[in-house]
Amino acid sequence: MHGITRSIAIAAAFSALSMACSPNSDPGWQKAVEQAARIAPDARILVLDIGSGRLLASHQLSEASRTLAAPGSTLKPLILYGLVAGGHWNPDRRVACDRRLVVAGHSLACTHPLAPPFDAREALTWSCNSYFAQVARTLQPGEIGRLLRPTGMLRVTGLADKTQSIEATAEFREPKNAEAAQLALLGIEGVRITPLEMAAAYRWLALELSSHPGSQASQVVRAGIEDSASFGMARSASVGGVPVAGKTGTAEGTASSQSHGWFAGIAPAWKPQVVVVVYLPAGRGADAAGVAAELLSHSPLVRR
Repeated sequence: MHGITRSIAIAAAFSALSMACSPNSDPGWQKAVEQAARIAPDARILVLDIGSGRLLASHQLSEASRTLAAPGSTLKPLILYGLVAGGHWNPDRRVACDRRLVVAGHSLACTHPLAPPFDAREALTWSCNSYFAQVARTLQPGEIGRLLRPTGMLRVTGLADKTQSIEATAEFREPKNAEAAQLALLGIEGVRITPLEMAAAYRWLALELSSHPGSQASQVVRAGIEDSASFGMARSASVGGVPVAGKTGTAEGTASSQSHGWFAGIAPAWKPQVVVVVYLPAGRGADAAGVAAELLSHSPLVRR
């Protein structure tokens, strides 16, 4: 399919209960997910325990196991962490943005406020496409795949309920030129993943941040995604009463121009216990962050 490496397992049969949850779900978290699903019935919602990797709660789990979608800007923290940790990008470097980015015919204009040139923390906060397009120009051949594979984003997670369906795996095409690298890093073309793979990747990130709290990579990425969910592009996630660190993503499907939205984050921000992933088949990242806030407002993390 257009040269994209595929490994998709198709279920022989699956239950019609599209709102199924894991049989090992946590009652408190499952109740919170069900509350959030009232405002977004079609959303794929996942709550993953960071310590154990156990799926605590879900909505549309069967659909989440088969949904493949471009991840949009949710890739930015993952790629940035790997590059800074490996000494391949200086997070103090500043990149100017005129909010008029076009790559290979894709209009990727930023919607953040006009600002002086961003450093890495600020670029994450405001999800600056121009900044990360510049990052992509510095990548070596094969580097995006090398950075994404350790996160678990490109392989089966084992989180799917096997009585419902067999889990699909990511489609990934290694970029062949600078423009393709830019579109891949921005999560627009060349990679499609499931919400389960998104959850696995953000669990990996949470564990990395916890294991290396003093490293430059951890400090920059943690601050960037905390700021994003506090006052930046993912700020809708913060109205749920639980401090959260996370990232939104918006991209278009391969078959239409309709956008889909992501939120992926860790909570509570100061000592993360869970990964929260929301995927909206129709919508934008800010909409998905709003669903995450609704979930968190009903979650066991709220002090009653």
